[in-house]
Amino acid sequence: MADTAQQTNRGEGRQFDAIAMEVFNNRMLSITESMAIHMMRSSYSTQIKERRDFSVGIFDSRGRLIAQGTHIPLHLGSLLGAVEALLERYTVDEMAEGDAFICNDPYLAGGTHLPDITVITPVFIKGKVVAFAANIGHHSDIGGTVPGSISAKSRSIFEEGLRIPIIRIVRGGVIDEDLLNLIASNSRLDKERRLDLKVQIAVNIRGGDETRALFLRMGLARAQAAIDDVLFYTAERLRRRVAALPAGKHSFTTWLDDDGSGSDPLPIVATVTLGGDDLHIDFEGTGPQAQGALNVCRNALRATIYYCVKSLLDPELMANSGMFTGVTISAPKGTIVNPNFPGACGVRSITCQKIAGAVFGAFREVLPNERLIASSNDLLPSASFSGTRADGSYYVCAETLGGGSGARYDGDGMDAIHVHVTNSLNLPTEAMENEFPLICEEYGLVADSGGAGRQRGGLGISRQVRALQDGTIYSARSDCYIHGAEGIAEGRTGGLSSLTRNPGRPNQEEMPSKVAHIVLKAGDSIRIQTPGGGGFGPCSERPLERIARDIRDGTVTRAAAERDYGVGRVEAALRTSTG
Repeated sequence: MADTAQQTNRGEGRQFDAIAMEVFNNRMLSITESMAIHMMRSSYSTQIKERRDFSVGIFDSRGRLIAQGTHIPLHLGSLLGAVEALLERYTVDEMAEGDAFICNDPYLAGGTHLPDITVITPVFIKGKVVAFAANIGHHSDIGGTVPGSISAKSRSIFEEGLRIPIIRIVRGGVIDEDLLNLIASNSRLDKERRLDLKVQIAVNIRGGDETRALFLRMGLARAQAAIDDVLFYTAERLRRRVAALPAGKHSFTTWLDDDGSGSDPLPIVATVTLGGDDLHIDFEGTGPQAQGALNVCRNALRATIYYCVKSLLDPELMANSGMFTGVTISAPKGTIVNPNFPGACGVRSITCQKIAGAVFGAFREVLPNERLIASSNDLLPSASFSGTRADGSYYVCAETLGGGSGARYDGDGMDAIHVHVTNSLNLPTEAMENEFPLICEEYGLVADSGGAGRQRGGLGISRQVRALQDGTIYSARSDCYIHGAEGIAEGRTGGLSSLTRNPGRPNQEEMPSKVAHIVLKAGDSIRIQTPGGGGFGPCSERPLERIARDIRDGTVTRAAAERDYGVGRVEAALRTSTG
């Protein structure tokens, strides 16, 4: 580890065994990975078993995060908020061995949007709560006005599905079947909800058993000391990273095309203030609360900021509550990053991506060149198809898509990748076509979508899907029709998004970035195109062999290369590659 093993607290001497701390931390991570493997392999829905849209974590008895599985950064907000809500609602003395609790609500229970349902299980040793095992899974449908429960056009959280406050779903090892039936019956996919929730409950039991076994093997006193050491070390290490940066105030603005209601573009303004070992991030100047569903509640904002700080300042930093020390956040009430109840939050991930882009941009002025990155697609386009199969059963097929990441100081951006706070997998074409009455007609990279520069931005994705049944319902949430990923150091802007119905046909229709409940006929196709990343450095400095490679690979057309790099340089590049 980069920092010294012996750390000194502010005004208080503190020493610990760095090797023992590292071993303990990796033991805890191995428990979360074991939980994750069982959740993925046992779940019923494609969202969890194929796309892995879930996360797990272990907390101590005081609600401090000890370890989070390496899955979805945004889920940190829901896990953290849910455990805090649990401890506000119940004391540990009111919990019994075999209990488990469930919640999803952003306003009542620390969630970030309703489809993400959290289950928390207290871990007991000799009748005393010593830890909590927690997991969160994205559920394909939790009710609401549209299949899939997420529409950018929702005006309040009451349109988005079933709201679950923190509530006991297992009592003394016995599942409350009445509550489980209530939750499942409010979903269009009741069997899927019931089975996935039972898996979540079982996964926590396994994680709790492994945590208990570790604590007993170590002894409770040693385990508690190890937790304190890990959290202290993480906090102190982050403070030192912050203290090494020059004092000052730096701002950056990203833009949403609209707030889901067809509004004018909204700014997301992040201002980073550095001084000593304190870091403050403020969102004064950010646009007003969304009339649609792009609002970001408190815990989604917190998770996004913690992701940014870890990624920018110390990517190897342990993901635990020590990260939260020394980082303060302020956001004006009534803005899109701190909405008033009952603002809709279903599409919060798009706004969170823009928040991350703004924070990354604000740090450009303080990080060394080799750590800089151009803006990425800063988006999470998502699409859902729903309807009935030939056998009459109902389905919801939803997925999120990646795009291009920003070019780096010393390398091109990555193609077709999730960026920032999302990290789920794509839905394999084979799985989609096997489980749903849909056909994938195109799945590839979008040529010319990466911003040009010395280093090229990554490419976006094109995905075209054809419906096989009449009455198929389609919804989509995207952005970046107006503002592409900004380049850096004279690098150029990445390509934009698009959404097209029946492309290449006489009835082709260009659609807005956010649509809900579009009824398709059998044979209708939808093509979504995601944006690319921004470029880094002047186009005049791109090596000729890379220009030739891009043209040869089809990632950049010759016409676009001549436009960006010049006819003469392109001709020279092609001569060199064939000489």
